[in-house]
Amino acid sequence: MIAPTRHPVVHLELHTGDRERASAFYAELLRWRTERIDAGPASYHALGLCGAAFGGGIVQCPTRRPVWLPYVEVDRVDEMTDRAGRLGACVLLEPREGPAGWRSVVATPEGGEIAFWQPKAAGRGPA
Repeated sequence: MIAPTRHPVVHLELHTGDRERASAFYAELLRWRTERIDAGPASYHALGLCGAAFGGGIVQCPTRRPVWLPYVEVDRVDEMTDRAGRLGACVLLEPREGPAGWRSVVATPEGGEIAFWQPKAAGRGPA
């Protein structure tokens, strides 16, 4: 058995050009229910995955191909983003603050994407 990681995946988002169709598909296939959350001019469909321990969502965005984006919890989003850059990743979203924490998104050298998440409950914010 693999030991638990220090940096767990804590959130999973589907970025898609057709949020309504994706929501309907996963509701029918897996019985996942969504909750619409309005955020200014945009909206987001929150998913409850694995109870309260793991969250997710479906995001409407202009994308050629839908992609699942994992959010990994880190101690310092700024330091992890810098480290990813030094290892060859391309920063797609610089660390930014939201209501519950800080996040950033990088594209790995192999073409994958990963988001880093630092909840405000984890202590101080990025330097």
